[in-house]
Amino acid sequence: MPRLKSHVAQASGHLLSQLERRPGVGVILGSGLGQVACRVATPLTFRYAEIPHWPLGAVSGHAGMLTVGHWGGRVVAVAQGRHHYYESGDMQAVVFAVEVLAALGCRILIVTNAAGGLRPGLAPGDLMLIVDHINLLGLAGVNPLVGWRNAVGEPAFQPMHDAYEPELRLLAQEAAAAMHLPLAEGVYAMVGGPNYETPAEVRFLRQAGADAVGMSTLPEVLVARVLGMRVLGISCITNRAAEHGAATSHAIVVKAAAEAADTLGELLEGVLERLPPPNE
Repeated sequence: MPRLKSHVAQASGHLLSQLERRPGVGVILGSGLGQVACRVATPLTFRYAEIPHWPLGAVSGHAGMLTVGHWGGRVVAVAQGRHHYYESGDMQAVVFAVEVLAALGCRILIVTNAAGGLRPGLAPGDLMLIVDHINLLGLAGVNPLVGWRNAVGEPAFQPMHDAYEPELRLLAQEAAAAMHLPLAEGVYAMVGGPNYETPAEVRFLRQAGADAVGMSTLPEVLVARVLGMRVLGISCITNRAAEHGAATSHAIVVKAAAEAADTLGELLEGVLERLPPPNE
């Protein structure tokens, strides 16, 4: 079921008491991508440890800070790092940040991640716009929506055919074109981790239609959609998923993501600048 509403209220209340304006856009930065937050002007930064009930993580490449400020003409809240399911086995801890961002006033959520490339032609450093996903944990019942109820008390039967809003994806492609940046589109698959995939698992995922694979993001997307948030998802390809003896490591993933962070930051800035005014 959802995290205790009182915990979400306490966390969001703590933040709102120190903010002059509510953010309208939330951004979650994946492994190695935290430096993107340096683009935020007039930043007010909170360490996760300072925010009541905010789940902490211990994965390198995640700064563990929430930065609120102005970026691309919008007031944004940027989470530098996330809590992963493999850290605690607590799915509600994974999505707590999304619940708080929604409580702060964010109606748009941009989720990013570091991912292994599955599709031939996707190479380290490429960015991939997520158009659909395969939620292996969710299909097996490990789902943050277990226990959720809608306004009339029914389970959260949330449609997911439009999880990644086409209008936001179009803005991302327009921003990429202005940068002369090839922006791939594809299907993202989530596995539980923390181990990387075997060659057989990589072949299975490719045959299932996945273009990239990672260990995060999809629980956040599910909850964001239930909360009425519009979602844009972008994967940073950091490695070729293991096949034919190829191997990777978390250090390789973080390094490759950090090297692509400037490009991702420029792309996100272009998206923010193209968003219509909040009252439209």
